[in-house]
Order: sequence, then C-alpha cells, then structure tokens
Amino acid sequence: MAFTLQLGEMAPDFKLPATDGKTYELSDFDDAKVLVIFFTCNHCPYVIGSDEVTRKTVEKFAPEGVKFVGINSNSKNTYKEDDFEHMVARMKQHKFPWLYLYDEPQAVAKAYGALRTPHFFVFDKDRRLIYTGRGVDNPRESSKIKTNDLERALEEHLAGKPISVPLTNPIGCNVKWDGKDPHWMPVEACDLV
Repeated sequence: MAFTLQLGEMAPDFKLPATDGKTYELSDFDDAKVLVIFFTCNHCPYVIGSDEVTRKTVEKFAPEGVKFVGINSNSKNTYKEDDFEHMVARMKQHKFPWLYLYDEPQAVAKAYGALRTPHFFVFDKDRRLIYTGRGVDNPRESSKIKTNDLERALEEHLAGKPISVPLTNPIGCNVKWDGKDPHWMPVEACDLV
C-alpha cells in the first residue's frame, strides 16, 4: 500500500483543534465545492517563502466555493516553534485566510500520507483526491516561481476540464515525526512521480 493517498481516494476524516479555538472535522466543510487540505507548519523556510503565494491563491478561489485548511502535524519535540501556541501567534500576526489545525498525534498526517511542508491535497465535491503535491515549483523563493501547479489544478477542475498534471512531488521540509531524527521519513514514503 502506498504511503500517500492515491488519486481518486476519499479524504480521510479528522477531528482537530484549530487556532480559532474551535474543533473541526471533515464534515464541517461539506458545503465546499472543492476542499484543499495542506500540511504546513510554523518554521519551515519553504512554508514561510510561499505563504503569501498561498494567500493569493486562497483569495482568488474562495469566491468560487473553494475552502482551504492548513494542518500542522510537526512534532513540537523536534521544533518547539511548531507547537500550538506558536501556531496561534503566527495566525494572529499574519491573519492568513485559512483555518489552521493542529495534528499533535500525527494520525492525520499518516492517514493522508503527508510527505513535506507544504504538501497540498485537493478534493472535489465528493471528496475524492484530484490533485496532490506541490503548490508551486519554487516555494522557498517566490520571486523565482515559474509554475503554480495548485492554481492550474483548481482552474482546470472548476472549468470542468480534467487536471492536466494531477500529481507532482511536494517541495519542502519533511514532516517532523515525533521521536525521530528531523530528516527521517517512513520507509514506505517515496516520491509521487
């Protein structure tokens, strides 16, 4: 069995606390035409380098019924700045236009097969996976971005077209698994393409 969720598979359920003080589960987004779940964190330079690009994508597609949910699954024991308190502070400072959920037990990261931060998963209205991988081709240095794979996938899907490139390799820091070396990845985790 592949580590990462495969195209066409259903979104795994979750129930996680968010920085807004509420707890969310998958069914809370039933009204979304498209649901984008992305694994992110507080400290990764690839996340920090592309957050404003992600903000623009959210602002562009939210009026079309697309909802965005960020999930931090990184172990606070690996990077203290990835703890919940730092998540709350980061959202307060930057006022990002997405929900930010905390997966402290890392069960959701395992269910989705999150490989890196950031790692995007796009689900259609039936919550089947239609795109997974990177947001952009250079998340660390937004001035050097040539391709926005996430936006292309959303544009094509919302236009009723098949997604031309439904699978890309996420680019970023690996998920920080609790009790493991910061660079460790599960043995069954591998490049998607």
